[in-house]
Amino acid sequence: MALWGGRFSQAADDRFRHFNDSLGSDYRLVEHDIIGSIAWSKALKTVGILTIDEQQKIETALQALRIAVKDDPKQILNSNAEDIHSWVEQQLIEIVGDLGKKLHTGRSRNDQVATDLKLWCVDEIVLLIESINQLRSQLVNTADKYQNSVMPGFTHLQRAQPITFAHWCLAYFEMLTRDVNRLNDTLTRLNVCPLGSGALAGTAYPIDRDKLAHDLGFAKATNNSLDSVSDRDHVIELLSNAAIGMNHLSRFAEDLIIFNSGEANFVELSDRVTSGSSLMPQKKNPDALELIRGKSGRVCGALTAVLMTFKGLPLAYNKDMQEDKEQLFDALDTWHDCLEMAVLVLEDIKINNERCLEAAKQGYANATELADYLVAKGVPFREAHHIVGEAVVGAIAKQKALEEMTLEELKQFSSVIEDDVYSILSIESCLAKRCAKGGVSPLQITKAIKKAKNCLIGILN
Repeated sequence: MALWGGRFSQAADDRFRHFNDSLGSDYRLVEHDIIGSIAWSKALKTVGILTIDEQQKIETALQALRIAVKDDPKQILNSNAEDIHSWVEQQLIEIVGDLGKKLHTGRSRNDQVATDLKLWCVDEIVLLIESINQLRSQLVNTADKYQNSVMPGFTHLQRAQPITFAHWCLAYFEMLTRDVNRLNDTLTRLNVCPLGSGALAGTAYPIDRDKLAHDLGFAKATNNSLDSVSDRDHVIELLSNAAIGMNHLSRFAEDLIIFNSGEANFVELSDRVTSGSSLMPQKKNPDALELIRGKSGRVCGALTAVLMTFKGLPLAYNKDMQEDKEQLFDALDTWHDCLEMAVLVLEDIKINNERCLEAAKQGYANATELADYLVAKGVPFREAHHIVGEAVVGAIAKQKALEEMTLEELKQFSSVIEDDVYSILSIESCLAKRCAKGGVSPLQITKAIKKAKNCLIGILN
């Protein structure tokens, strides 16, 4: 049953009803619709639309309805209701009779759905932050476990300078920290209540909207009814947050796919997150990581879809806005799933320390150290850079690492090079010298892990 029959002399075509109805997606808002309806019944009591007894009957019925659908909201899909708002109202009328028809006084589905969706977003942000923090915690634990696992760092997918696997983990910890901060920023902006804005011009009853907002857990009521019913900035922001967060997870996945390849052989993934080939029995494919990488496109697509939906909408509410929920729900579900899978990937990951160290020693990753050594001897950096470039060419010709070159061979490129050069060309020296904040020295890694753990303790407590 629709909520709007009086104006029409013909029934809607079944094909249009199927096209128009949104219950298949917005049934997920059922608890929030009930919470909002209870708050609205209390507001109607304050302006004399409902008596104390009537409001209590409505609230009792709505609470019972909330309990009945809490564990299995999909049961709602068996209904022929147009949307979740009409479903809740129909159920209420079945329980309390005509009294239930009074609840919608002064309220529109426009401010109702705006409120429901904001309440859902608040709850979802809390859950997302919990999921992100679980991955942040797993990254810190993995970093702690592999503090001494030396590996090459890359630029342009070329070996650049030695780092540790712990440093790699902590880089993603920083990205995820920004994801949490963005979600908290979004929460601050969406924490205003549109209920009481009516269809677009406000409610005709003298309801204290700030009190209503506080009853629902919002910081305050919105300032403009026209904006309130047409605002979906929080949806776009959340989709933007999800797209950025999924891009972080996609990079995380891509790195590990490369590290796990037979050519790199830096890490080994657990059987729990890999699959085999139907033809080639030797294969162990990183499907969990590939799906994380693939699903990032799906989430970015949801952001683009909603932006395009809203880009030319006139004020206030338009039916186009019904398209926001499917995209939002799917994108945030996907983000949740991928965060959970990333934790699972890290739980049993194994680092091939010998292979990582071997790779870190290859590719002349200590060339920058030799340049810094020359600078310390008084050679201008640009000149030192050129000298080391020539030394690398000479080492490649001899098929030697820089530290394998004899002193005489090195002196061909600069007379200031002495025996003390060999100590600074070691991997240990390369790491230890990066001792400024944020660097890869063992001291800085230890500090960073401790700081990250303290940060998480503060959040989780």
